[in-house]
Amino acid sequence: MSWLSPAMLFLVAWLAIFAQTQFPLVRDFIGTPPGILPALVVYAAFTHGIGTVTSLAVVGGLWLDALSGSRLGVSIGPLFAVGFVLHARQHLLLREQRYAQFWLGFGAGVVAPLATGGLLQLGARQPYFGPTTTFQLIVSGLFNGLACPAAFLLFDRLRSAFEYQAVGPGPFRADREIKRGRT
Repeated sequence: MSWLSPAMLFLVAWLAIFAQTQFPLVRDFIGTPPGILPALVVYAAFTHGIGTVTSLAVVGGLWLDALSGSRLGVSIGPLFAVGFVLHARQHLLLREQRYAQFWLGFGAGVVAPLATGGLLQLGARQPYFGPTTTFQLIVSGLFNGLACPAAFLLFDRLRSAFEYQAVGPGPFRADREIKRGRT
């Protein structure tokens, strides 16, 4: 794997976090900030190693916490947990199916903010859990559910455009016998 794919992943994560925190018109219109970082963690868990997943969870969580009102570092744990579980069980999940990507993104978009709120509730800050919390979680899940197949499509096309493709098996059968030397 080249360095370009993780670099593009981190660039898109930075742009998404910046857009999530700096455009209040969208946030006020839908009632919640449209964050797609859990969808990017889902993509990283399926296509990159655990080091990239951990780095994205740590760096993305710190970026998100630095630009939001939550405590610094509280988003790292839920993002890492989502990425670690999906990376560990990626052989059991349907990576190529768009509906599976949607539901994995939806689940990550609901679990990560809910776990972050739970961690905030354990600390000194008491987050507001009210009648709109369910609506905000559903909207967050839908944003991540729609962003996850888009991330797979975008990054797979970028990888196929900029990385070397594997060479086929060649013209000879794999089980042929090669005799060397004198006979």
